[in-house]
Amino acid sequence: MAQSDEETTSFGFRTVKTGEKAGLVREVFDSVAGNYDLMNDVMSAGIHRIWKTTLLDRLAPQPGQRLIDVAGGTGDVAIGFLNRANGRSHSAQKPKARAEICDINYEMLAAGAERAAAQQLASQLSRICGNAEQLPFKDGQADRYVIAFGIRNVTDIDKALGEARRVLKPGGRFVCLEFSHPITEGLQKAYDTYSFNMIPWLGEKIANDRDAYQYLVESIRKFPSQEAFAARIRNAGFSRVTYENLSAGVAALHMGWRV
Repeated sequence: MAQSDEETTSFGFRTVKTGEKAGLVREVFDSVAGNYDLMNDVMSAGIHRIWKTTLLDRLAPQPGQRLIDVAGGTGDVAIGFLNRANGRSHSAQKPKARAEICDINYEMLAAGAERAAAQQLASQLSRICGNAEQLPFKDGQADRYVIAFGIRNVTDIDKALGEARRVLKPGGRFVCLEFSHPITEGLQKAYDTYSFNMIPWLGEKIANDRDAYQYLVESIRKFPSQEAFAARIRNAGFSRVTYENLSAGVAALHMGWRV
């Protein structure tokens, strides 16, 4: 059904027309692409790397597998996936794993392409501009689908989840890493104090864009709770849906299987 011009959605704490959100998100990441990896390290004191290591543990990359990394940005998850899969290949006859980074933002893809680690994997790693709600892939192509810190920026989350299931093979695994909701009230208050005061300030000083990081903080607060998001994954048709809190719920891994 066609969207009405009056339909609205959230962009952080703002309400915007549904058709405007993708463009606004694109502007945010156009602005911060050059400093995105540095800001992740500074904002999280490097903890995001531990979270992504756990994500890769759950993905369990194997030779010959195909990963679709949606909102993959500069490619650290895709690169980690390929390095692990290659490390498990002890025979030249085993097919190499492949990874495709799909991101709505060209500047993020371009920044990732310049990384030496990506260039070393050029024969196994590709990039394509595309929207999580309408992926440019055929049905049943991927063994693994991952989206890390991207799904809260999608206009229609349920549509994106449906696309994730569509592009996975039967037996394929869905893994989503996203900021979430701390499990205690005290931690939530401390997290709010830090994120609303420090993260926009860091964004201004390091990335020269306070507003972009103000939006990113607000978008985290608007994201559903762990249980609510797990229910939406089930509603999209995934089986054996689970979630795993990381750093006491500051982030969470959501997982499911395409059967």
